[in-house]
Amino acid sequence: MTSGKKTKATRSSVAAARSSVVAKKPKPWGTIIAVIAVLALAGTVFGYAYSQISAKNEQEAALAKWNPSEENKDPSDQIQGVIKKDYKAGKHVQPTQRVAYDQSPPFGGPHDGAWANCTGIVYAKPVRTENMVHSLEHGAVWIAYNPDQVSGDALAKLQKKAEGQQYTMISPYPGLDKPVSLQAWGHQLKVESADDERVDQFIQSLRRNQYTYPEIGAACDSTTFDVDNPPPFVAEKPGADAVPMDGGTEDQAETGGTSGAATPPTTQPSS
Repeated sequence: MTSGKKTKATRSSVAAARSSVVAKKPKPWGTIIAVIAVLALAGTVFGYAYSQISAKNEQEAALAKWNPSEENKDPSDQIQGVIKKDYKAGKHVQPTQRVAYDQSPPFGGPHDGAWANCTGIVYAKPVRTENMVHSLEHGAVWIAYNPDQVSGDALAKLQKKAEGQQYTMISPYPGLDKPVSLQAWGHQLKVESADDERVDQFIQSLRRNQYTYPEIGAACDSTTFDVDNPPPFVAEKPGADAVPMDGGTEDQAETGGTSGAATPPTTQPSS
């Protein structure tokens, strides 16, 4: 009997010891912390993605009223400050000629036969005006800025609106009377800041707006325009020999009812 009692006692002692060991086993804090960190990171990533998508949706919704349609052919009519003028299309000048434009920057009138590449190009230097105007005839929006007034973050914001965006281009325009000026064929808007909401409204309203530009279906990439070495901007006012606003040579390919891009000349003014 004594032996049985001792065996029972021994077993109880062993069980108690084991329970003590199990009870004293440390919690896997490292694993717990790692799991919490992963969950927190996942939450942060999800939250950021959700906020980005929400912001994009809000922006698209805000710009929806600026989408051209049969019922709303020119949404820019609702944008305060937009100037509109009628210009005859398809009037070309030679690469060595200048035009006595009636606006600065111009947004219509005679222009060079070679259009400036407007496939989301960010021009670091000022470009010859006569080439830029031709791109407007193809449905592009030209963002011009005064390099003495726009730089740093403000310039980066403007460039982002053009970079990689088809039928959009941006370039400095020395002597501009406002910090920023936007041009589409027959339309112009000048603003004081790159943060002005009207910048996006103008682009949304007029970029490739089939109701407001002459050459429907015309291309914006140019095989004859040197993007890396474009014809330079001329700051001086045109002389007496400049082509007047009602001048230029009519391009039959553009005015004869054909669609698409006109054939540009194979030469450009030297830089």
